[in-house]
Amino acid sequence: IKRFIELAGGNDVPIIVIPTAEGSEIYDENSGEADKIRMLGATNVKVLHTTDRNVANSDSFVKPLINAKAVWFGGGRQWRLVDAYKNTLTEKMLWKVLEKGGVIGGTSAGATIQGSFLARGDTKNNQIMMGDHEEGFGFINNVAIDQHVMARNRQFDMFDILKHRPELLGIGIDENTAIIVHGNQFEVIGESYVIVYDGTFWSREGSDLKNLPERSELFYFLHNGDKYDLLNRKVK
Repeated sequence: IKRFIELAGGNDVPIIVIPTAEGSEIYDENSGEADKIRMLGATNVKVLHTTDRNVANSDSFVKPLINAKAVWFGGGRQWRLVDAYKNTLTEKMLWKVLEKGGVIGGTSAGATIQGSFLARGDTKNNQIMMGDHEEGFGFINNVAIDQHVMARNRQFDMFDILKHRPELLGIGIDENTAIIVHGNQFEVIGESYVIVYDGTFWSREGSDLKNLPERSELFYFLHNGDKYDLLNRKVK
């Protein structure tokens, strides 16, 4: 979150927090990790929430996004963000935040929603990888993003998606860890690991002498400071 604030432009820039994924009807100004963002120095934080698509499509609701330098999505179930904001004026304004050089971040559901394919988007169960919601906001194209991967032993779940959608790049992000995306590159920051599912294997030791599984079952780990080329799908 400190890095998120820095990328946004510093403590005083307008930051919008969207806690909708958590599932409550009403939120106060400390919801969706807004309190944590303020505790780490941000002074201009506003919480924005609705479950009414007509409201999400209104000029009055999106007004705080006009001057926003950053948007943070809180955790919960990512399909709630789709139901509330997908294909509305709110989503258009989120894209404008990025187009103006702003930053969009989030935790858990707030990470997954940024991919083009919505992993764990089923309204019945968060263990279903390909559910009744399969389209995210697509801030990163041709990607499916999973979260809590090592903390919850989810490292094999991504293959449920990739065996049906092999063209996608799978990215699994563990807790207290993030990727920072600039254009076609991301950098890993944090305490744990990011898992990459691109149909290849990479290791600092090389892979010539390793006994590897089939290509369709390959993945590898990146940690703090590692960089990845999203366009060419290889470690930099």
